[in-house]
Amino acid sequence: MFGVGRRPVEKLDFIIAGAQKSGTTALNYYLKRHRQIALPVKKELHFFDRDELFAGAQVSYEPLHRMFRPIRPGTVAGENTPIYLYWRPALRRIRDYNKAIKLIIILRNPIERAFSQWNMQRQRGSEPLEFLDAVWAEPSRIAQAAPQQLRKFSYVDRARYSEQLERAFHLFPRQQLLLIKYEEFRARQKETVEKVFQFLNVPQLRRFKLIEAHNIAYERQMRGEERAAVFDILRNDIAQVETLLGWDCSDWR
Repeated sequence: MFGVGRRPVEKLDFIIAGAQKSGTTALNYYLKRHRQIALPVKKELHFFDRDELFAGAQVSYEPLHRMFRPIRPGTVAGENTPIYLYWRPALRRIRDYNKAIKLIIILRNPIERAFSQWNMQRQRGSEPLEFLDAVWAEPSRIAQAAPQQLRKFSYVDRARYSEQLERAFHLFPRQQLLLIKYEEFRARQKETVEKVFQFLNVPQLRRFKLIEAHNIAYERQMRGEERAAVFDILRNDIAQVETLLGWDCSDWR
């Protein structure tokens, strides 16, 4: 039924948990090419951010595991849903599911990330507001969505990384987290992917084919006044990220 030596997935070994618009699709491309890494039949499963699945006393993980084909021995299984870092209950649910799970987190310049998300919503036809108007409207949109978090229009809120990182560090030992700076991933893809394979304890690829999955052509680029306004909002958070991770984020300024 499962093929010689294959077995169904019973527990995920890793999750790419964020952040949205930070190169998770590019990383997914490389992971798919590794014979010892099992990914689900679609990229974003949105299991741990679906509150209705966790409303009862008992959580069934069968729908999660069903999204994977049977795997060979020695294979690690994982999935890639970038909202998990942002969605407040998700990381605790993941910890309750598997305390030993490994999390991969990619963080992009938060101003660029916010603008990229806005562009995506504009292209989908769901965002009528200009970028700065959407930024100024975000607090009222957050209030209207409460007690839920915003999904579509959380441009600045998703870019407040420090609170999200502190939640992750509270729930998981640091050795179970791999933090990647998006800009370094873009500049050194091969080295970054090799670091991911090492983190997952799988062999390196014999042949590495470089891809460019980061660039999406949007209608326009960010304007200087837009960048300055969002930086003013996120200035302190960027400094906190530098302190938390020991990163140099001068390029984010």
